[in-house]
Amino acid sequence: MATVNFSVPEEIKQAFNHTFAKENKSAILAKLMKQAVEERKAKQQRAKAIDAILDLRNKQKPISASKIDQARQELRG
Repeated sequence: MATVNFSVPEEIKQAFNHTFAKENKSAILAKLMKQAVEERKAKQQRAKAIDAILDLRNKQKPISASKIDQARQELRG
């Protein structure tokens, strides 16, 4: 196990200690840190996916509204 040292506002420290008084605070902080890492990775993956979609859109030729309407009518039968 590693030891970390963070500075946090005193009111947050007190609220955390009060809220989790009877729990393993190290385990809670480790879980929160893990969640933060996972959230950041997911955010980066979403951004990468959005960029890929936008790149594909920029490479496609525009389709006229009449062609889109025609395709809709054909699919409706």
